[in-house]
Amino acid sequence: MSVFTHLSLSPINIAGVLCSTKAYNTAYAKGEQMINETMYARGAESSIIREIFGYGLERKAQIGAENVFDFSLGNPSVPAPAAVAESIKKALELPSDQLHGYTPAPGLPQCRSAVAESLNRRFGTSYEGKDVFMTVGAAASLTCTLNAITNPGDEVIVIAPYFPEYRVWIEKAGCTCVEALADEDTFQLSVGNVLKAITDKTAAVIIDSPNNPTGAVYTRDTLTCLANVLREVNAKRDPENPIMLISDEPYREIVYGAEVPWVPSIYEHTIVCYSYSKSLSLPGERVGWILVPNTNPQAARLMPAVAGAARTLGFVCAPALFQRVIIDCIDEPSDVEAYARNRTALTDALAEYGYTYVEPDGAFYLWVKALEPDANAFCERAKKYELLAVPSDSFGMPGWFRLGYCVSYETIVNSLPAWKQLADEYRRK
Repeated sequence: MSVFTHLSLSPINIAGVLCSTKAYNTAYAKGEQMINETMYARGAESSIIREIFGYGLERKAQIGAENVFDFSLGNPSVPAPAAVAESIKKALELPSDQLHGYTPAPGLPQCRSAVAESLNRRFGTSYEGKDVFMTVGAAASLTCTLNAITNPGDEVIVIAPYFPEYRVWIEKAGCTCVEALADEDTFQLSVGNVLKAITDKTAAVIIDSPNNPTGAVYTRDTLTCLANVLREVNAKRDPENPIMLISDEPYREIVYGAEVPWVPSIYEHTIVCYSYSKSLSLPGERVGWILVPNTNPQAARLMPAVAGAARTLGFVCAPALFQRVIIDCIDEPSDVEAYARNRTALTDALAEYGYTYVEPDGAFYLWVKALEPDANAFCERAKKYELLAVPSDSFGMPGWFRLGYCVSYETIVNSLPAWKQLADEYRRK
């Protein structure tokens, strides 16, 4: 019996196997890669944030964690609320098929309703569960939204400095990432720069407020001005093709007295993306949502498009256990005081040492001017003092660096002599 008989292949299938094998062997002989080159490049290039974080882990193993001051990663240091553990314990009593089984693709109906009702209580809206699509964290929220509202060849505007993965997700959707520089004094978004960046190909603008990496919170006046400009542009376009505003809000709950306006109440063509990674300190559990507001004129078509994008990308059924946690913990407050304490300790000291920074109104990042024009060189020099910061180039702006102060208070305090020594070194140059 031949191998082909054993495999029950017809003559046509045999020919196909032989042709495929021949094609593979020919490609192999030519040295061609039988993989997606774009994906290879994305995997081979290291995220600077992850690279620094990995270096930090190595240094901690070598000299002790207490001697390394790693400000690279936005990994919340504040523990998840006690209510999270209580919810998990309660869920563990459920039958296995309920606890671990598939949920509907858009999420548990009671979870979607809980999110909608929470938003209604907070913002005076009238959303329903059907307006919410549960996702595998904010990354899935953004990628599903981008693929739902754009077509290959479109352009998507981001506000520089911006979260580096925006560019990756935009380009994977077949679109071009267009940078609009924020105001360089306040790091509020510059409406004028956004207007300059708009073309006939513009499909969407992404904003995140509170902002990563600067901690800026966009004011109501700024957002109102942006909305008015977008409406003026839309008036000259096909009414079925308005510019969408994607409001990425994983840091909404982490603010220091500033108002975070509800963007859909300001601009009607808004979609909101959210995650519980920061608000409930659950970054590894990957749970978030997309809101297609029922006030969005395209809502009837947008939600099916979101569902279709999630299906196509494989982002269906957010973690079932943590959807149940969200139901129970939907209104749990974030522990902002711990981050505020860290912020004060760090900014007071850096100001004393001569560093220039943007006062953060939200999130847990500090955007600091490097002490030389080359931020990469500065961050390399900082490593001599075991200070790990992220240079600004990957955020779309040279000359700055980002510090994630979502670390222990002890790490902040213990790092201060090193920050002073580093500043002193530059003063001596």
